[in-house]
Amino acid sequence: MKPLTIRIAGGSLAGLFTAILLQKDGHDVKIYERSSSGLAGRGAGLVPQAELFHVLREIGCEHVARIGVVAKERIYFDAAGGIAQVVAMPQMQVSWDYLFESVHSRLSADSYILGRHVEAVHEDEDGVTLSFPDGTQERADLVIGADGIGSAVRGSLNRDAANSFAGYVAWRGLVPETALPEEASVLLDRFAFYVAPGIHALGYLVPGPHGEMQVGQRRYNWVWYRPTPAEKLAAAFTGKDGRRFEHSLPRGELSDERRALLRHDAFDRLPPPFALAIETEDNPSIQGIFDYEAEWMASGRLALVGDAAFVVRPHTAMGVSKAAGDAIALRAALKGTDDLSAALSRYQRDRWAVGKEIAAYGRRLAASAL
Repeated sequence: MKPLTIRIAGGSLAGLFTAILLQKDGHDVKIYERSSSGLAGRGAGLVPQAELFHVLREIGCEHVARIGVVAKERIYFDAAGGIAQVVAMPQMQVSWDYLFESVHSRLSADSYILGRHVEAVHEDEDGVTLSFPDGTQERADLVIGADGIGSAVRGSLNRDAANSFAGYVAWRGLVPETALPEEASVLLDRFAFYVAPGIHALGYLVPGPHGEMQVGQRRYNWVWYRPTPAEKLAAAFTGKDGRRFEHSLPRGELSDERRALLRHDAFDRLPPPFALAIETEDNPSIQGIFDYEAEWMASGRLALVGDAAFVVRPHTAMGVSKAAGDAIALRAALKGTDDLSAALSRYQRDRWAVGKEIAAYGRRLAASAL
């Protein structure tokens, strides 16, 4: 396809993968990220899948896929902290921080604009108008919504743009492995689980923030899924100074009282190794678990990638790989023809069923785990 002026709303991994691939094909691409401070340091750990390896090769970051901690087996605790089951299932976990920084470094320096929130888009026959909160506007040939769970772009494609709360949240922590007490050392080098009625906790090691893999420089990532009534969600996402967040509570926003209650609940309801790991985290975060399935991922001059199109349950460990697959498919569709509308129609056909399948898979996993 001839070079296009392409603007991407959202600067997380979905936006980065898409932007880098399209820049490589000669398009004029810029990312507008609403955060003024950037996204570095916001992630934890993830389990890489085939699409992630594929996109890393394409953008020249294949080395990142080798920077990971291997869990030699999966273990399942009983309530007392004994190991009830061992499954020989080696698996590698990578650092979101290191992945993000490595991928970000492959983007042209002037292409990533912080503190620029795409508030709305309007599509017409000749292009797309992007609108910003300061009243300014910009024109583009193609706009890609990579703006995640709170996407402002998806509403221009779909009548129903609202996320659906799944009835539970994920409490998350990421601590230096050296912070874990000796009594929790059973967690190291293993992928650990505890599953009981209404309880699902897991944890694993990931590299350090700059890809460190040496013993003592890695980090322990834990997740505790907890049922939460919808009417209590607003309170759960209210920070210590009263600020309200829409879909999550970031690190550093939990009050001392709520942190103390979390620790109390952990020792009351979880096996001791997990409770000890949770106790070491001074700044846990809370992620709301939502569902969203776009009816339309693309139109004549708009496209959605990543969580802007399909929000899937984290149990799948496929969120980042799904975003990589979207970026790969969108690039392939655009390379295949000079007809933009036809290219986006092909992208819709290629990826919509994939998103539906992953979303359904996530719901099945959640039903069996909670």
